[in-house]
Amino acid sequence: MEIQKIIKQLIHNHIINSEPMEYKQLNGGTVSELYLLNMGDCKYVVKSNAPQIIKSEASFLYHYRNSPLLPKLLFVENSYKYIVYSFIVGSTNYDRENKKEMLKQLVQGLQNHYKSVPKDVGWGWADQPQDSWQSFLLDEIMAAKDIIHSRFDYHHHDFLLTIAQNMNNESKPYLLHGDCGVHNFIFNNGQLNGVIDPTPVIGDPLFDLIYAFCSSPDDLTKETIDSAASHLTNKHEISHSFLYKNVLIGLYLRLGACIKHHPHDFEEYYKAWNYWCNQLQKMH
Repeated sequence: MEIQKIIKQLIHNHIINSEPMEYKQLNGGTVSELYLLNMGDCKYVVKSNAPQIIKSEASFLYHYRNSPLLPKLLFVENSYKYIVYSFIVGSTNYDRENKKEMLKQLVQGLQNHYKSVPKDVGWGWADQPQDSWQSFLLDEIMAAKDIIHSRFDYHHHDFLLTIAQNMNNESKPYLLHGDCGVHNFIFNNGQLNGVIDPTPVIGDPLFDLIYAFCSSPDDLTKETIDSAASHLTNKHEISHSFLYKNVLIGLYLRLGACIKHHPHDFEEYYKAWNYWCNQLQKMH
C-alpha cells in the first residue's frame, strides 16, 4: 500500500484536512494491509485487500452504519483498492470473565440491527453465494471434516452430517458479519466496544451468534446460549432442539478452526462437543 499517496488522495477528497501527526502500519493478518492515521483529535484506519473483499466489507459497514459496535465507514476508493473507517478504542484481549454479558452486548449492539436481504441473492459467502443455506453449511462441514477426521471416530461425523442434512431452515436470509468471533472483538474497560473485520455471509442470524459463542472455549453451556438467544429480536420463535443442533454444527466448524489455528484449545472444545452431543441425545 502506498500510504503517502493515499494520504494525499484523502486530503484531496476532504476526508482529512491535513497530513496526519503520525501513521503506522498495523498487524492486519496474512492478507489485509492496514495503517493507522493519527490526526490528533481522532484516528482513522486505512485498509487494503483484494477489491471483492474490500467491496463486501464496505457494503456491510454501510448497511449497518447505525450499529454502535461497528467502525464508521468514511471513504471507499472508487475501484475498491482500500477503505477508510474510524478507529475503535480498545484491544482484542478477551479475558473470559462473562461470556453471557458479552453476547448480550453483541446481540443488542450489532445482531439486532441485522436486516433481511432478497432470497435471490443467494446464501453463504456474499462474494460467492450458493443456492441454499444448507449447501453452504454442508460445504463448511466437509472442509472442517478434512481437518478433524483423524481426531474423531466416524460416528461423530455421521451424527453431525445427519443433523445438518435433516434440518429444515425456514429463516429469511440476512446479511451477517461472517467472522463474528472474539478475535474480531474490541474490548475497553471490560466491555465489548467494537466488532471489526467482517467477512460477510448471507444466512441465518443464529450463525453469527453461535459463531461468537463457540469462538472461545469457555462457558460453552446451554444456559449461556439460551441467555444470548433470548435477546435476539430479528429471529422467529425457535425451539431448543433447533438452537442446540445449530450449536453442534457451529462447534464442529470451530473444532476444525481450533486444530488449524489454536490446537492448545482442542481438549476444552472436545469436552464441549461431548457435552452438546449428550444434550441433544437427551432430547430424543
